[in-house]
Amino acid sequence: MSEPPAEITLTAEDVDRLIATQHPHLRAPLRRVAHGWDNDVYRLGDELAVRLPRRELAAALIEKEQRWLPLLAERIPVPIPVPIAAGRPGEGYPWHWSILPWFRGQRANDLNATRRDAVAEQLAEALLALHAPSPPDAPINPVRGVPMADRDDVARKRLANHPRLLLEWSNAVDAPAWSAPPVWVHGDVHPGNIVLEGDRIVALIDFGDLGSGDPACDLAAAWLMFTPVGRARFRQHVGERYDEATWLRARGWAAAMAGLLLGADDASFHRMAEHTIRELAQSSE
Repeated sequence: MSEPPAEITLTAEDVDRLIATQHPHLRAPLRRVAHGWDNDVYRLGDELAVRLPRRELAAALIEKEQRWLPLLAERIPVPIPVPIAAGRPGEGYPWHWSILPWFRGQRANDLNATRRDAVAEQLAEALLALHAPSPPDAPINPVRGVPMADRDDVARKRLANHPRLLLEWSNAVDAPAWSAPPVWVHGDVHPGNIVLEGDRIVALIDFGDLGSGDPACDLAAAWLMFTPVGRARFRQHVGERYDEATWLRARGWAAAMAGLLLGADDASFHRMAEHTIRELAQSSE
């Protein structure tokens, strides 16, 4: 699973020109700190970051975050990356981009899973708040939050060489589908998108997969993030909000994510996949 090639390559000087032209009052020293599948991230001074799409597919995701995150931040009890300034195409750069808060802390994926267990209730509370009914014009993500049958062909091909994960997926596809009104879903809740400081969540980040639908894809974090101890606390805190069919679908999403990440170039994502496989194997819940 190699990262897709960049369609636009920017230097710090290019990013500085964009900021100087559109948001000069925020101009500060720049250095690139992340080079993801979809975006490059630059540290801007001590308190801010700049997030810029590196391929066209990601450009619409930035615009989605700019529109919806200010509204969602009012209800979610942990910080999220609400844009401080929205950048526009310019200086030869064709897409929208954002200036965001910089969250100090560590990615949960860089910490031992037993340490991540400390935030089980906090993550549960954040997802309970997020999973509220979505408005009619909420975005639809074609790969997350959708009925699992819509992704069945793709998932089966990806999991063909992993019988245990394929069984988890098959059981999930056979479970009753989400029948309640669609709710907001983050779409990519995993330890790489959660920033911790000590025993608290300081940010839930990367809402590029934000959409509306079945929350089971977010609840897959129970296996992606925690040990059995943390998972039990996570499930206890959400109480009876989700039925057993939803948890069964969540296991299937966790299996699908593990299959996707097994071939990752990023070693931390590979570790996440191995952790998830172990958790699914030893857990019937």
